Amino acid sequence: MTTTKGLPILVGADGSECSLEAVRTAAAEAALWRRPLRIVHAFIWPTVRVAVPPGAIRPSVTELRHAAESVLAEAADEAHKAAPEVPVETAVVDGSAVPVLLHDSWDADLLVLGDRGLGGFGSLVLGSVAVHCVAHAACPVLVVRGERRTEGPVVVGVDGSPASAAALECAAAEAERRGAELVVLHAWLHPVSAGPGDPLPLVYDPSIIEDAGRGILVEALAGLAERRPRLDARPELAHGAPGRLLVDRSRAAQLVVVGAHGRGAFAGLLLGSVSQYVIHHAACPVMVARGPAGGR
Repeated sequence: MTTTKGLPILVGADGSECSLEAVRTAAAEAALWRRPLRIVHAFIWPTVRVAVPPGAIRPSVTELRHAAESVLAEAADEAHKAAPEVPVETAVVDGSAVPVLLHDSWDADLLVLGDRGLGGFGSLVLGSVAVHCVAHAACPVLVVRGERRTEGPVVVGVDGSPASAAALECAAAEAERRGAELVVLHAWLHPVSAGPGDPLPLVYDPSIIEDAGRGILVEALAGLAERRPRLDARPELAHGAPGRLLVDRSRAAQLVVVGAHGRGAFAGLLLGSVSQYVIHHAACPVMVARGPAGGR
């Protein structure tokens, strides 16, 4: 493989099987993106945090560094097995997981996270570490969960917001890389109260709401065929909760893409209940579009 000019694909390794799966996925992404792979291990001086039984000898800093390098060597070996043509760089970086990953995300085209781990990368999805990384990374973030597939569509949710437009561009680029169909989903719901003092209309026409959703899809797809003539894009308008619809589509998809922010049915797609639902329950990897859409 000849890599193109661009920043590396970034992934953290901690020695857990989950992080090794993230490394394998990151290597496959690096091959698709034609980028090098950077694997980092966050070295957080565990001798300060870990209780040592009475009479036991604390490991030296040299031993701990050697253990960290062994973690990286195993990760690099897995990366080479997954994508032999991808150049791999490894680094032991002082610090905890969040600062290390966020700092390096400024010099990466994609950050890949496992859905759980140990040590410096523990609870990457289910805890605050993942929320912080996904919320503040300087590049798109791929959360590895569910089943990794090479078949099926790329699915993206849109709501008419600028952030969902960026997510659509990111998803379109991913669909092209994979030679996959792009499913552009908009969910419409009956009117709901935004809070106290926001009464529901006594009478409303569901067909008007549905037509408005159809208009959002038309606007979202406008010009996409001209920008990406090789892309097979299919709009889908569905009634229901967006998180559940995206998770349902993820069972046959190879990737689900969500935006960093949203409105309407997809409001709070990153930090709100929809994104949390998708990240926790999707049956395939989930990409959160951040930074430049579709890579740099």
